[in-house]
Amino acid sequence: MSPLDISLADLIARLDEELPDANVLARISEARLRAQTLTDLGDQLIDHYVSKAKRNGASWTEIGDAIGVSKQAAQQRHTPAPFERFTKLNRHGIVLAQEAARTHKHDFIGTEHLLLGLLGEPRGLAYEVLVAKGGSERRVRDAIEEALPPAGEKAPRGHIAFRTESKEAIDQARLAAAELGHDWIGTEHTLLGLMRVEESPAARILRGLGFTLDELHETVTHETAKAGTAERLAARDEQ
Repeated sequence: MSPLDISLADLIARLDEELPDANVLARISEARLRAQTLTDLGDQLIDHYVSKAKRNGASWTEIGDAIGVSKQAAQQRHTPAPFERFTKLNRHGIVLAQEAARTHKHDFIGTEHLLLGLLGEPRGLAYEVLVAKGGSERRVRDAIEEALPPAGEKAPRGHIAFRTESKEAIDQARLAAAELGHDWIGTEHTLLGLMRVEESPAARILRGLGFTLDELHETVTHETAKAGTAERLAARDEQ
């Protein structure tokens, strides 16, 4: 049994159960997508503890020894990333956005993929806000799917780059968190960031669902204040 209590048999059984009518080749493609997602999550797991070790005063030499690589390799790979202050739920949303891009065979991560990622994390505040305003998860998902570009010919391999507008939305999420006085960046901030990039596909989708920037800002402000100090600390600890 693995340390995570997840066996190869479990992964195979789940894929077969979810794709009962798929042929063997289609299952190979899906297995590869899921393997990449597992790899991405594994990298984020390591990054999480590297970040904690640095905050506790560990040196890059010590971290490199713990990972089994040189100081230089550890520093190059695990220097704080753009998502350093993102909560665990928000980081998971980013992973889901990447998975959505691969599933739709897109060689980029657009704001529409980021929005799908937020909708794929039901524990996040962004999900609650989206469903409450949109009426149902299905309605929101359909609106996003309708706005997606046509699927490509094959799923991209390796790293998938963020589009410029997606990078801008992530920067706006950081700015929104700072303006609200939050020391974490949650799914709610990413939702605000997407809305702030007014000409992006995600912003157009959100406006079509009835969102306005002012109302969304007020909702996020109210909901995060209502959560209280304990909730904020928990969100920060999920980084």
